Amino acid sequence: MVARQSQLFIPTLRDAPADAEAVSHKLLVRGGYIRQVSTGVWTFLPLGWRVHQKVVQIIREEMDAIGGQEMLMPVLTPLELWQHTKRDHIEELFTLKDRTGRDYVLPMTHEETVTFHAKEISSYRQLPQLLYHFSIKERDEPRSRGALLRLREFIMKDAYTFDRDEAGLDLAFRKNEEAYHKMFQRVGLEYAAVQAESGMMGGKESVDFLAPSGSGENTLVTCENGDFAADLEVARGVPREPELPESLEAPKEVATPGVTTIEALAEMLGVDAAATSKAMPVVKMDGTLVLGLVRGDDRLSEPKLVAALESDYRPASEDEIRAAFGAGGGSLGPVGVDVEVVADEALREGQFVAGANRDGWHLLGVQAGRDYEPRFADIREAREGDTCPECGGALRFQIAIEVGHIFKFNDRYSTPLGASFLDEDGTEKPLIGGSYGVGPARVMAAAVEQRHDENGIVWPPSIAPYDVHVLALHGGAEDVLAEAEKVAATLDDAGLEVLLDDRDERPGEKFADADLIGCPVRVIVGKKSLEDGAVDVRSRDGSVDERVPGSDVLKWATQS
Repeated sequence: MVARQSQLFIPTLRDAPADAEAVSHKLLVRGGYIRQVSTGVWTFLPLGWRVHQKVVQIIREEMDAIGGQEMLMPVLTPLELWQHTKRDHIEELFTLKDRTGRDYVLPMTHEETVTFHAKEISSYRQLPQLLYHFSIKERDEPRSRGALLRLREFIMKDAYTFDRDEAGLDLAFRKNEEAYHKMFQRVGLEYAAVQAESGMMGGKESVDFLAPSGSGENTLVTCENGDFAADLEVARGVPREPELPESLEAPKEVATPGVTTIEALAEMLGVDAAATSKAMPVVKMDGTLVLGLVRGDDRLSEPKLVAALESDYRPASEDEIRAAFGAGGGSLGPVGVDVEVVADEALREGQFVAGANRDGWHLLGVQAGRDYEPRFADIREAREGDTCPECGGALRFQIAIEVGHIFKFNDRYSTPLGASFLDEDGTEKPLIGGSYGVGPARVMAAAVEQRHDENGIVWPPSIAPYDVHVLALHGGAEDVLAEAEKVAATLDDAGLEVLLDDRDERPGEKFADADLIGCPVRVIVGKKSLEDGAVDVRSRDGSVDERVPGSDVLKWATQS
């Protein structure tokens, strides 16, 4: 059925919202696809919902192709499930009470709920299982931005596999990974599958699907030679060699009054910032205080430290710091302290300046293994200037949108929730699982970020709201409108989805709206069409702009 634009709710705008920075934010609002209700909470208008559901259908088809079973789990979830898995402390988790005082969460993901249902799996004969749903998620996001890029409420496809052992999980993981490649290829995205960190979700092997874009919350790190790719959260870069001062037989105290930053310390001592160390005291969830140590010119990677500690953590308070080190934050170091020290690999060799754990003093010539015994781990954030750990090539950094994330959680949820089965040998074992998420809204945003021009969106054909946009430049002339309706009907009869701009608006208004909406194919019918029987046909990407006989419109539209 031809959709008549005069009857549709497509509120296009000539100007972008004043607070919009991301291209996808600007164009999806201007094109009448989405509208903001409150911070991080958005409505999909009819046009936006069409695109969203086309993305959903592609995802659904690829999940079904690998044996996925679609279901629907509730948003309202008993808090006790999350207490069992010790995820009830997550700051971004929405919590509420019902009228009787019972506690609930509005989950951002459904590992607990699906594992609750998986408890009904009793035998190895019922394995493997692949369950998925499209569900509303809630996240008390403190930094909502970019319209669909970082939401407080969103729809996600999350799938879960359950297997009897790690070999089965590995097979399921590879099948889902391949399905994701097919999904993103079908929606027309440029993307990379990279090493990632599971974060608060827990688990081991983790893969992010990142779409390079002008805006986004992730950074894609790749080698110039193409042999390395990772999310910044786990990317391992090789830093430049530091210019180290002359070695000392033992640490030497030096007064550094009023110095609390690495920059000021390096300037006062006349040393390379890379020849200093930076201490970050943190407290794990069990209350243990740990000292993270990186080179002075580096930044601590929070996800890497979480992985190294195998625990979430928080910054230590001033009182906790004073009690453990006897000094304030600007003078901390690893020498002579009674806490675990996790030092970055870059501190393994050489002598560095470190805090003396005495306000206004630092130590020269501090050497790991001689002056303190750390546990080494890669806990620095890769940065510009680093080289590839595989080949030594330069690393490149691109802003990207995370459109999908898959990871193995093994028995992370089944053990605390008691989801077990009887194996073939009669022993009871925990279910071994994996999690696989895709955000359709983020896929939409990424498509817009990658495919647009100064006038509007250029949708990939597979997820465009309509296949063809027919513009009737009738100016009130019924015969011109009738000809446009005839062309639209021909295209519709051939199975194409057609949007007919039958409004009594000026041509400039119609062209501007068509550019904003961004359908792949445009057919323009005007008064001249009545004279020569031809129409103008244009592809939204600008590759075709021709005048063709009306009888060839269908052929042209189906080939474009």
